[in-house]
Amino acid sequence: MAGLLAGCAKPPQSQSSQNLSAYSQSTDALETAAVDGRLRIEAVTGQPMPPRLNGALAGRTLTVASSTQLVLRPGEVVLTFDDGPRPGKTEAVLDALDTHGVKATFLMLGAAAQRHPELARAVAQRGHAIGSHTFSHTDLTTLSHSEAMAEIQRGHEAVGQALAGSGHLPSRFFRFPYLAQSNIIRTSAVDGHLVILDVDIDSKDYYRESARAVLNRTLERLDRQGQGIVLFHDIHARTIAMLPEFLDELHARGYKVVTLRSSGGSAFDTPLITARTQGISAAL
Repeated sequence: MAGLLAGCAKPPQSQSSQNLSAYSQSTDALETAAVDGRLRIEAVTGQPMPPRLNGALAGRTLTVASSTQLVLRPGEVVLTFDDGPRPGKTEAVLDALDTHGVKATFLMLGAAAQRHPELARAVAQRGHAIGSHTFSHTDLTTLSHSEAMAEIQRGHEAVGQALAGSGHLPSRFFRFPYLAQSNIIRTSAVDGHLVILDVDIDSKDYYRESARAVLNRTLERLDRQGQGIVLFHDIHARTIAMLPEFLDELHARGYKVVTLRSSGGSAFDTPLITARTQGISAAL
């Protein structure tokens, strides 16, 4: 069970409690006050460092049709943010990313995008990729296969509806809540043309601890690996507090932030998922 809880803000609950109201209350409860001023970075020693790269923090754009094509070079980082959008938090993440000239991938909950469509559109308009993270952050392994597929599809539909009229469409990127999955669910999602985003460096920014602790842990894990997909959440004040300094440190340590794009258009361009659930369309 410990492995299933990686990358989540709270343990899985029963399906009956997985609605927008319960989601908002549970995530709000985990937020901490922002840290004033710049964080003092404690040196991380004894870890291998990537070679120093000159120039801007922003690196190449990598366009992929499947997760198997997402191959990073030494010193390359992909920034991802789950569970948003969240007013007062997502805007600050966007500002920090803009200041450093880098792009991220936002894996949005359908429920949150439905509640805050203006924020979803703002993320897209500022050049970031938007994927999905189911509708209500349900542990899909607790559902039947058809229910799991319907939950994934409902999340995509809600994100697409939030972006309607903005000139932007969702990408094919998807991440499992709690990183919890079964072989059959993953295979069905891949067969449905989703690009699954796994996690190399989990910041664990959902822990009740200081922004500095999140910063130091994330840098230490990244330096140990030398590259990878980093998981953050754009719903926590501690993440907002540490992000500018984290980006400064990426630059100082010679990393490059890769911009991700999914090929083949949006999640709505081709049949995606067969839900086999009454009331859910057979394809997006």
